[in-house]
Amino acid sequence: MKTYRVAILGCRSRGRAAARAYHLHPRTEVVALCDLEPARLEALGGELGVAARYIDLDQMLDQERPDLVAIPTGTEFHYRLVMRVLERGFHVEVEKPMCTNLEEADAMVALAQARGVRLAAHHQGRVGPPMRALEQALADGRIGQLRHVQGSGKGYYAGYGLMNIGTHMLTNICGVAGACRSVAVLGLVAGRRPTPEDVQVAPGGMGVVVGERLTAVLEFGDNVSGVLLQHRFPKVDSAGYMMEVYGTEGRLCWKTGGLWWLPVPHFVPGGPAWEPLETPGLPGFVPSQADASDYAFADEFVRALDEGREHLCGGWAARHVLEIMMGIFASVVSGGRVELPQVDRRHPLVRWREEAGLGPAAAGSRDYAQWLAEEDRRLGRE
Repeated sequence: MKTYRVAILGCRSRGRAAARAYHLHPRTEVVALCDLEPARLEALGGELGVAARYIDLDQMLDQERPDLVAIPTGTEFHYRLVMRVLERGFHVEVEKPMCTNLEEADAMVALAQARGVRLAAHHQGRVGPPMRALEQALADGRIGQLRHVQGSGKGYYAGYGLMNIGTHMLTNICGVAGACRSVAVLGLVAGRRPTPEDVQVAPGGMGVVVGERLTAVLEFGDNVSGVLLQHRFPKVDSAGYMMEVYGTEGRLCWKTGGLWWLPVPHFVPGGPAWEPLETPGLPGFVPSQADASDYAFADEFVRALDEGREHLCGGWAARHVLEIMMGIFASVVSGGRVELPQVDRRHPLVRWREEAGLGPAAAGSRDYAQWLAEEDRRLGRE
C-alpha cells in the first residue's frame, strides 16, 4: 500500500505535533521541513531524522514533490500559503481555523476542487478516540434519540475564544448533530450589548472579533438544538472545555481526555452517576511519541486518500464551521437569527464598522495576555 510523503511548513509547537504524528504513522513519511528559523529546523529535523530542511516553500515543493503538505502556521498566513500549495496540486492540511473569513474559505475550497486535491483543517479532536467512542455510543443507542448538544470553551475572551477554540467545539457539535441551519446569539461586552466600536483585531492573527461573552443557540435538523458557550472567565480554565450530548434516555460528556455516559436523561444528585466509557485504541500508536488525536487525524487522512473521499475535517466541513462562526458575529450585529449559509460572504464585523462610518479596527498586541490587558484598559478596567 502507498506510503504518503508529507512535508511540514512551520516547525513551532503545532508543527512539531503534526510532524511527530506523521512520523509515527506507518503509512506516512515526513520527507521535508520548512521554517524561517534555522534553529527550529535543526531541532525538529534532528529529532525525527529528516535531512531535507528548507527556508523556501517553493524550493521545497519543487525538490521534494510531497503528496501532502501540513501548514501549522499562524492563522493570518493560512489563506495565502494554502492557496500557493493548492495551486501546485498538492493535498493540504491547515491548522484551525482554516482562515478568518468566508470569502477566503470559499476560494480555498474552490481551488482544491479545481485542482482535484484534498483540503482539511486540523480539527484533531473530531477524529480522536473520545469522539470515535461517542459516535459508537450514539450508534449503540445508549442515550436514545438525540435532542440537544451543548459545548463550552476554556474561558478566553469570547470573540477570540470562538476563533481559537470554538472552531474545535463547533466541529465536534456538527459531527454529532449535522449541518447547522441557523444561529441566534446574545453577545455582551462589559455587561452591555456590543457596538461597532467594540470590534477588535484579535491576538494571534485570528482576524476581527467582538464579544466578551457569547451565548449562541444553534438550529439543526431532526428537531435537534444546540448551544455554544464562549464566556470569559477571570482565568482560562481548561476544565470547562467539554461537550454534553443530550438524548431521550441518557447523556454523554466528551472531553479531550475521555468520554462519560449518564444512563438517565437528567442528572439528579444522589441518582445514577456518570460512568466512563472505553475509548478505542489506535493501531500503531505509541503514546510517548505523538498525541493520540493528532495521530488519529493523520490516520484519517491516509484513509481518505486511499478511498478517494473527503477527510472528516475536510474543506467543506471546515468552511461550514467558519460559516457558523461568521453567523455568530452576524447575529451580534443584527440582534436576530441568522440563516445559514449566508448570502453576503463579507466579514460581518468589517461590514458593521464600515456601515457605522468607522475605519478598520486597529491592531493590538499579538500576545493574548497583553491584548487582554489592553482591552481591559479600553473598557475602563484597571
